[in-house]
Amino acid sequence: MNRINICNIPVDALTMQQTLDLIHQSIAGKKPVHHVVVNAAKMVNAQKDSELRDSIVNCDIINADGQAVVWASRFLNTPLPERVAGIDLMDNLVISAAAKGYKIFFLGAKEEVVKKVVEKYTSSFGSGIIAGYRNGYFNKDEEIQIAKQIADSHADILFVAMSSPKKEIFLDTYKHLIKTSFIMGVGGSFDVVSGMVKRAPKWMQKAGLEWLYRTMQEPGRMWKRYLYTNTGFIYLVMKEKFKKVS
Repeated sequence: MNRINICNIPVDALTMQQTLDLIHQSIAGKKPVHHVVVNAAKMVNAQKDSELRDSIVNCDIINADGQAVVWASRFLNTPLPERVAGIDLMDNLVISAAAKGYKIFFLGAKEEVVKKVVEKYTSSFGSGIIAGYRNGYFNKDEEIQIAKQIADSHADILFVAMSSPKKEIFLDTYKHLIKTSFIMGVGGSFDVVSGMVKRAPKWMQKAGLEWLYRTMQEPGRMWKRYLYTNTGFIYLVMKEKFKKVS
């Protein structure tokens, strides 16, 4: 794999299909692979959060989830081939699970949300793809037990829908116990799949405006977050650009 660096964060120059091929190889070979996606917000937060940064760097596959990361790679003359959105990768893998006989464990979100996700996928693909599920609300002292529960399910794939940096740190800490062939943080994807949150239209996805659509749905909670991280990411990219030309 060709791994580049953007704002001191490594990102793999992979297409969606190349990523899927690597994942299928890992599952077929029972070789554990830890996957993560990065966007502008995560890159900004990782500058000051060493535990978050370490959990990203320790991953086997690092995809660009945000369109802004792809644009930044081109601006810095280290172009990524395309955006590999986490929710799209998850959808592709669920389809593959039905075709190839994979079993999936779903961890995260509220109880009613994760149950709706499991019910939806069961309705579409059958119960054979479900290894188990659990909501994402638990205490620190429950984490080892949950990791063992996932391991005991014999899942081929683990999707973790929790906020950052909680999901990245949880997976980095317990992947040696989980031992699932493919583990991946999927953020708020369960909310979208369950229908609790609407995903931005395709044109907004391509234009890199999913953050704006998300803010429109929850303005009180999201506007400060995106104002800080978006401006912070622009600053980091410009700083790196000037460093390269100086």
